[in-house]
Amino acid sequence: MDWMGQTDNYCERVDFAFWSEPVNAVTNASFMIAAIVVWAMLGGKRDPGARVLVAILAAIGIGSFLFHTYATRWALLADTLPIQLFILAYLFFATVRFFQLPLWAGGAAVVAFFPYAFLVVAGLRPITGGLNGSLGYVPVPILILGFAAALWRSAPETARGMAIGAGILLASLFFRTIDEAVCSVFPLGTHFLWHTLNGIMLGWMIMVLHRHVPAPR
Repeated sequence: MDWMGQTDNYCERVDFAFWSEPVNAVTNASFMIAAIVVWAMLGGKRDPGARVLVAILAAIGIGSFLFHTYATRWALLADTLPIQLFILAYLFFATVRFFQLPLWAGGAAVVAFFPYAFLVVAGLRPITGGLNGSLGYVPVPILILGFAAALWRSAPETARGMAIGAGILLASLFFRTIDEAVCSVFPLGTHFLWHTLNGIMLGWMIMVLHRHVPAPR
């Protein structure tokens, strides 16, 4: 595989110059700002899980910036791998913390995510198509809403926070999906709104995890 090969996936890009996607590139600051704000909100509190997620959040911003400037296959990996790592790490910490389960249960949830995501994507693809590359993310808001439903009685504040996070993610997925479709009327595209809303959503989700109060046994 040619790791230096370049790809043009977004409405804003018109050539392969470094700054061909200036708005898509600059709006990755949303991830960095969210990481800084959440780290400050954690203060001196000991929460290794939240701090690991903040570090991954910052890596998402760096990786996405690289992809929206270099537009190469190696930069695509730098963009997508931190996102996948955040999903799996959050699933691990949320499973253990929200349901007061042992660490092995968090690991089992991470393993189970792969067949779950495969089945959701396979089931929806004939109905939705690829959603402009967004279909692979659809299992995530469904899973978040499932967590919200499971926590609604025992931890309503956490459940509400999860539901809000799922709503923000669905809005950001909408803008990611329509990016190519609006090129003819809005040449800038809408992918930058995916970045902006995602930075807010990921920071929000970390704070939901951090602020969770375990239900009494």
